[in-house]
Amino acid sequence: MQIQDNRVVSLAYTLKDDNNEIIDESTDGSFCYLHGASNIIPGLEISLTGKIAGDELSVTVAPEQGYGVRDDERIQSVPREMFPDDVDIEPGMQFHAQGPDGQNIVVMVSNVDEATVTVDGNHPLAGVQLNFEVKILAVREATAEEMEHGHVHGPDGHHHHD
Repeated sequence: MQIQDNRVVSLAYTLKDDNNEIIDESTDGSFCYLHGASNIIPGLEISLTGKIAGDELSVTVAPEQGYGVRDDERIQSVPREMFPDDVDIEPGMQFHAQGPDGQNIVVMVSNVDEATVTVDGNHPLAGVQLNFEVKILAVREATAEEMEHGHVHGPDGHHHHD
């Protein structure tokens, strides 16, 4: 069965940056996604279309088809008093914030001084070329419920959290 929209795909993969450093991996086949539902980055999804179980491939994804290019406008210095007094703010910490259009975004602290905290709203992998080694383990038809919900459900069904 070929990978196409509304198929559930199980993968084993290793993701590396251009320095050959492992960024992420799932080698046990536990990574499953619903193809065509924007559950994975566009560049990888496009490369997997039409493949079948057993195929192995190397995929290089440019930032534009991955997590985007870095946007300096997403880096801001904000007053320290906007953060809780009882939290020791350190670079690398992540916080939920409200974006310019009212959407929830995750920002990472990149610098802290007495008066300001510099936060970066770019995805940590923005601007990074992604290099995947992928093995397709299984491809199946998605259930009606999976297609309706836009994601894969586990073997015991799916339970939404309140």
